Amino acid sequence: MNIPAELKYTKDHEWVKIDGDIATVGITDFAQGELGDIVYVEVDTLDETLDREAIFGTVEAVKTVSDLFSPLSGEIVEFNEGLEDEPEKVNSDPYGEGWMVKIKFSNASELEDLLSDVAYKEIIGG
Repeated sequence: MNIPAELKYTKDHEWVKIDGDIATVGITDFAQGELGDIVYVEVDTLDETLDREAIFGTVEAVKTVSDLFSPLSGEIVEFNEGLEDEPEKVNSDPYGEGWMVKIKFSNASELEDLLSDVAYKEIIGG
């Protein structure tokens, strides 16, 4: 299972890459494996400001639909529009071309609540 050490994680199986005040967010390799084949990613919160843990979208797999939770408070500034035509990129490249949104976060202290790769591996039993 691929859990890159340079990323941060949430208990909701999302990864977060910080670059200045922008956080790129996607779901983890573990999450995409549990969901199965991703057929649709919906994000209707572009340009909205959300609180941490608010729902920013959904990911639909063949068997289930799961909510996506914002790992940080802030504004959804970008959606990976490539997922509209190729949602399977979430399965094939969850940490690369399968990213979902970029958030301009508003509260840097929330970064402390994100999990390290080691802590995330403990949650999933890795």
